[in-house]
Amino acid sequence: SHGNKEVFSCRGILLAVQWFWERGHKDITVFVPSWRKEQPRPDVLITDQYILRDLEKKKILVFTPSRRVGGKRVVCYDDRFIVKLAHESDGVVVSNDTYRDLQNERPEWKKFIEERLLMYSFVNDKY
Repeated sequence: SHGNKEVFSCRGILLAVQWFWERGHKDITVFVPSWRKEQPRPDVLITDQYILRDLEKKKILVFTPSRRVGGKRVVCYDDRFIVKLAHESDGVVVSNDTYRDLQNERPEWKKFIEERLLMYSFVNDKY
């Protein structure tokens, strides 16, 4: 949401990571689809991509798998990665997604998502 739905703002990810880091949370994992590493297209703008590589080197960011089949991009369902890791590590999911479909998939995830989903917003560069 940092990019105002106009661009994918990698800086927004960094601002969120810094916010939690400054409050003592050191076990932070960010999931981003691997196609975000590719050269941005005019209809899918991405700013400050170097931030993704920097966070990956620091083992904070993980790229979820994607591949091309017959010229089309096939991506995994990264929401499942997010909820599964948070549930297994007794963590918190930071997202504005309600994961409604995953709540119906596994009863233990429903309760977890209801209790451990932290929604957020940006006001300019303030997380």
